[in-house]
Amino acid sequence: MKRTIAIVAGGDTSEFHVSLRSAQGIYSFIDKEKYTLYIIEMRGLDWHVQLPDGTKAPVDRNDFSFVLDGAKVTFDFAYITIHGTPGEDGRLQGYFDMLHIPYSCCGVLAASLTYDKFACNQYLKGFGVRIAESLLLRGGQSVTDEDVMEKIGLPCFIKPSLGGSSFGVTKVTAKEQIQPAIAKAFAEAQEVLVEAFMDGTEITCGCYKTKDKSVVFPITEVVSHNEYFDYEAKYNGASDEITPARISDDLTRRVQALTSAIYDILGAYGIIRVDYIITKGEKINLLEVNTTPGMTATSFIPQQVRAAGMDMKDVMTDIIENRFNH
Repeated sequence: MKRTIAIVAGGDTSEFHVSLRSAQGIYSFIDKEKYTLYIIEMRGLDWHVQLPDGTKAPVDRNDFSFVLDGAKVTFDFAYITIHGTPGEDGRLQGYFDMLHIPYSCCGVLAASLTYDKFACNQYLKGFGVRIAESLLLRGGQSVTDEDVMEKIGLPCFIKPSLGGSSFGVTKVTAKEQIQPAIAKAFAEAQEVLVEAFMDGTEITCGCYKTKDKSVVFPITEVVSHNEYFDYEAKYNGASDEITPARISDDLTRRVQALTSAIYDILGAYGIIRVDYIITKGEKINLLEVNTTPGMTATSFIPQQVRAAGMDMKDVMTDIIENRFNH
């Protein structure tokens, strides 16, 4: 009998529409001969399932079910592809844990930790991972231009410490840009990161593990046509994404080994993607860890899976079935 899978998308941040695009990608990747698929769209307390005839049905939050043709439909598994809250920060994971519904990504602790870029990077720094110098501002806190110049220097990046997809990010090159950039970032999240600029090659590496194998994908090199890898570069083609990256075999092995180690340190599950900057002397610097990476047609993970000679359908089956293989 086929398992019934919920592809959970939407969310409560600026990444809502990116998430819906990821859901369509995942829908296309999962084996429909093995699984019955439904896309669940969430925004605030509006949770509904997209039905095959184009209509929508409300989701009962008491047991994560819906009614189809007079019969209750429940789910065997949830593939979470919400970028931002509540799907990337641990809240939805806790809900599914309480309902005993297995899901595709990290648990509550790893999800909430990686969602907070500052906390995650400081945590991994304790394991010897190199990170940029940074300052954290919480809601209501401020920092003077002079402090930013002295402690972080220019240029620097000012961005939300929570979330992704490059919303609210500014590359600051002049003193008078600092406060407007902080205000822009606070418009996206309650915590803001002021991070030193690192000059180097930007790369990203995906990884997933099951009970019987560890898979680290080929590395992608990111060359933005813009000043940095912003939303336009990420989603509207204003970048070159080169897989495998044009780096040495030794550096490739070191980045893949570090990605695998970070996966284990965090206690990750499903696919993660780790972004880095390679600076002078082939030094590997962590940018951030993504535990619900984008899965649109143009996203990094599908590119890396193809470059590895693998099929996304098989990867999806691995992740789903691993939850049931005790």
